[in-house]
Amino acid sequence: MLSIIICTYNREKYLYNCLKSIAENYFPAKDYEIVLINNNSTDNTEGECRRFQADFPAVPFRYFVETNQGLSFARNRGITEAQGDILVYVDDDATINAEYLKTIADFFVVQPTVMAVGGPIIPNYETAEPTWISHYTRTLITGYKYNGNAIKPFSAGDFPGGGNAAYRSIVFSKTGLFNTELGRKGNSLVGAEEKDIFDKMRQMNMPIFYLPKMILYHIIPPSKLKKDYFRRLTYSIGVSERLRTLAISKTKYLKRLVVEAVKWAGGIVLCIGFCLKMQPQKGWMLILFRWYVSKGVLGFKVD
Repeated sequence: MLSIIICTYNREKYLYNCLKSIAENYFPAKDYEIVLINNNSTDNTEGECRRFQADFPAVPFRYFVETNQGLSFARNRGITEAQGDILVYVDDDATINAEYLKTIADFFVVQPTVMAVGGPIIPNYETAEPTWISHYTRTLITGYKYNGNAIKPFSAGDFPGGGNAAYRSIVFSKTGLFNTELGRKGNSLVGAEEKDIFDKMRQMNMPIFYLPKMILYHIIPPSKLKKDYFRRLTYSIGVSERLRTLAISKTKYLKRLVVEAVKWAGGIVLCIGFCLKMQPQKGWMLILFRWYVSKGVLGFKVD
């Protein structure tokens, strides 16, 4: 059975449509459950859940409040409460395609050694995409992911987006739960808790696959396209990497500093390329991206 875990915090505007897209999947309701973890929302999240239950009474729906603030606490509560052997995390500000659940369920049956899967993440903009966004910053801001039309293992440097991933439940008995020092808390943008899990899975040689028909449409509001959000997000990525690597070892952190230097070189090359194409805004945003990430990794305060 699949347990679809929705961790939510003040997303009443999007939550109903997220749940509705799950209920309208081409998959029997008897073969899955929705586990909703409300992480101290102050809006009408509970009311939207009741509306969904009234509209789709055949869908098994279980509702919990996690009082410890933070996405990792909510994700861990979902693991504890889930009754399925496949745990599927879907972001609360997204919708899924109609084949989503069947794609996951069928694949895990025919590939018993695969431990986790993820799929494409397609941005659904509420307004026009800014001209300064490039392929690289689109991935950063929207979570955009598209690895082609073929089923294949994720490469060593790649992994599923945290809001579009499914795991066998036994994974967490081997890796441990999500690190509660990582992950978003309220309005904080610190993350990397899912990267931490995937890194542990790789160390244990657990296969992770990409499924092209496991599609998530991520809603992007205007607030996520502002320069201030970009600054806070990129800085938080650096902070997340600092926390994640230092939690492993000082050696791991030092290796991350080397990686950051390499990324600087790549960013400069890409910036020059965009400038030569007469797209200096896109190039400059890549430099700002690295600047704020580096500040976070090094433990400096953001301006």
